[in-house]
This record gives sequence, structure tokens and C-alpha cells, in this order.
Amino acid sequence: MNWILALPELVLALSGLAILGIGVLPKRNTHFACAMAAVGAFLLAAALAIGAPEGSAFGGQIVSDAFTRFAKVLILIGAAAGVVLSLDYNAREGLDRFEYPVLLVFATLGMLVMVSANDLMSLYIGLELLSLSLYVVAAFNRDDERSAEAGLKYFVLGALASGLLLYGSSLTYGFTGTTNFDRIADALSDPSKASSGLVVGMVFVIVGLAFKVSAVPFHMWTPDVYEGAPTPVTAFFAAAPKVAAIGLFARVLGGPFGDLAGQWQQVIVLISLLSMVLGAFAAIGQSNIKRLMAYSSIGHVGYALVGLAAASEAGMRGLLVYMAIYLLMNLGAFAVLVAMRRQGRAVERVEDLAGLARTDLSMAVWMAIFMFSMAGIPPLAGFFGKMFVFKAAIDAGLWTLAIVGVLSSVVSAFYYLRIVKVMFFDEPAGALDPRPASVSFVMAASGVFTTLFFLYPAPLVAAAQAAVAALLG
Repeated sequence: MNWILALPELVLALSGLAILGIGVLPKRNTHFACAMAAVGAFLLAAALAIGAPEGSAFGGQIVSDAFTRFAKVLILIGAAAGVVLSLDYNAREGLDRFEYPVLLVFATLGMLVMVSANDLMSLYIGLELLSLSLYVVAAFNRDDERSAEAGLKYFVLGALASGLLLYGSSLTYGFTGTTNFDRIADALSDPSKASSGLVVGMVFVIVGLAFKVSAVPFHMWTPDVYEGAPTPVTAFFAAAPKVAAIGLFARVLGGPFGDLAGQWQQVIVLISLLSMVLGAFAAIGQSNIKRLMAYSSIGHVGYALVGLAAASEAGMRGLLVYMAIYLLMNLGAFAVLVAMRRQGRAVERVEDLAGLARTDLSMAVWMAIFMFSMAGIPPLAGFFGKMFVFKAAIDAGLWTLAIVGVLSSVVSAFYYLRIVKVMFFDEPAGALDPRPASVSFVMAASGVFTTLFFLYPAPLVAAAQAAVAALLG
């Protein structure tokens, strides 16, 4: 067993246990120390992931390559930002308990195991470790009915998704005789010999993963959970786990089921179309900005799946570039939402941003940049993310998918631009409270990336290309 390949996971596991030990010290408020320890663990794990050698470990259960490095770095950036955004918010809301960073550390550990998985068993273990942590953190504000409801809904539907995934895995094992990705790929090297039972198993696996990325028609938990969970938790949900689940999607469909692209491509095309259309139209009537962002995230999953549906190297590269851009612009937008506080009380309606440009111009400008980027307006980063996936779809002959994607982007621009209009042209609803430096840092860092990405996109594109080369062999 090559322990070196699993160093990022081991660091997070040991850090989680250490933070748990610090947290139970009597009569001490250890939340800040635990949160900083969690951020340090994420940064250390990211450094170890970047320098990790290639190979497989634990009897082929996990693998380390350029794809895992790319996905792990994105996940750890999202997780660190999620902890940073929670510092001031949790203290103000009375949620500054050490259990919060512990849960985020173990959720992140699950995500790293997911994207490193080279076996259906390790995939399931990572997914469950992530899910169990997220069920608790969604209901972290125990005194708020909406938070408790969010946790319960996420638990019930998440358990259903896990059951479907496990059933699909068992069918795959039954018809191939193995759970190892490499051996499954060998068994499916001749697609004509794939039995109908195996294809059904693969579809169940896809359904289980579609629940995790909140793709239509498996999206029903997303708006309620996004609205009910504390805002930093929603920011975490919308960033790191989304990247991990999409990365897992790419790993499973590009690896063991890669030769069955003819069977799974039509399923991905369908859920991508449905996600883009529902994300564009369902968000139009939303007045709660967290709920609006939930439908926005469903739409963005649809755009990302366009790259996966192309079933090509260019499509996979576009998928990874899109998720990297989505992660950072989404974190910036949620930093604005975390900063939405008036007279000590968190506010979350679109109308609460009215006249923001007159009371806090810098925050209004950053939010406008994130909204324009999500709408896909050049030269911001979001435009290039969509360009990569749509071009891959066109090259693969999926013209309908690309056209629906472009039209959905036009429709979704309505509600993104409505937020900009409210901030810059409506009468002020009253000044928001001064925002903490931690939130300002995340906002500015995300904003600079989103704005200046077009000047030097080469490093991200090259890293995504190397990741795809490792994934597709």
C-alpha cells in the first residue's frame, strides 16, 4: 500500500480528529481556533495534492493522477472559502461551535476520497462520508425551523439517492464480477457484449450521482435546502460538493463506463437539457436570493453536463474549466449574500439589495461582475466556461444541446440583470452593516479572478487538459 498517495486524505482525517480534541476542551470558546486549524489543514492538503505522485494505492481502491490533483485543489479551495465565510456569520448567529469546522473537514475528506476513487466501494464510502456530514451541517441552526426542515429533506432524499447508487453498483458488480474501475472498463471494452442488466445498473449509478449534483429531475431538494440552511452552509453546498460530484461523474462515465458512451450519452443529454431549461425559467419568479441561486446552480449543472454529454476529450476539458470558473464566481456571489446583514439581522431577499451601489459601491460592483459572469457576458470568466462546453457540444454534433444552452443563458440573464438593476437603480432600502474583512477577501479574490481570467486563461486550460489526458488514458 502506497500511503504517500493518500497523504491529503490522511492529513484531513488526522486534522479532523485533532480539531475534535481541541473542541472538547472545557469552558473555552474554541470555534475560531478550530476554524483556522481547518483552513490550515485544507491548505496543507492542497499543497500535498499538487505534489502527489501518480499511481494507485490500497489494492487499487484509490488512484492519484493529474485529474485527482485538479479536482482536489478546487475542492480544497472551495472548502477553505466556506470556512472563512462562516467566521463572522456563525459568531453573530450564535452558531460558533467547534462542530462546524469538524463537519466541514470530514465532508471535505469524503470529497477527496470520491474523486480519488478507483472502485465502486471507495466511491460509496467517500460519498457517504460527505453526505452524512452535510445532513448535519444543513440543520446546524437547530433553533431555526427552516434549517431543521432543510436538514430533514436533504437526509430523506439523499438517503434515497444513496440507495439508488448502491443498487446500481450491485447490478454492475453482478454483471461484471468486479467493483474495480479498471477491471469494469476491461469487461466493457466490447460494448456489444454489455448486457441489458449492466446498462440498467449504470443508469441507476447515473441517477444516484444526478441527485448529488441536483440535476433535473432529481433536483427537488435543492431550493429548500439552499434557502433553509445557514448562508455559509449554502455557500459551501454550492461550491465544493458540486465540484466533487461533477468530478465523480466524469471519473465514472469517462473511466469504467467510457466504452458505453453510446448508452449513457442520451441520458446525460436529457438531464442537461432539463436542468438548463428549468434553471432558466424557475428562477425568474424567485424573491429570495438564496432560492434564486439554487435554481441558478441547477442551470449551471446543466451547462457543465453539456461538456460531459459531448463524450469527448474537448468536452471533458470544457467541463473541468467550467467547474473551476463556476466554483470561484459562485463563492464570490455567496460572499455578498453572507455580507447581507442589516441592523444585526441577516436579510436574504432580492429587494434587500436595493440601492446598494449608493451605500456600498464596491460590493455592488463585485456582485454585478458575478451576475454578468454567470449570465455568460464577455469578457468575464463565465463566458469562456460556456464557450468551451458549447463548442465541444457542437463539435460532437449535439447542435440541439448547444442551441438550448445558448437560449437558456439568454433567459437566465433576465434574473441576473434584475439583481444588477435593483442594486444600481432602485431607491436604497437602507445601508447594510459593515462587512468583515474575511468576507471582503473572498469577494475580492473571486472578483479579480472572474474579471481578469481572459487575460491569461492558459494555466487553467492546460491543467484541465492534463487532467483529461490522465482520466481518459
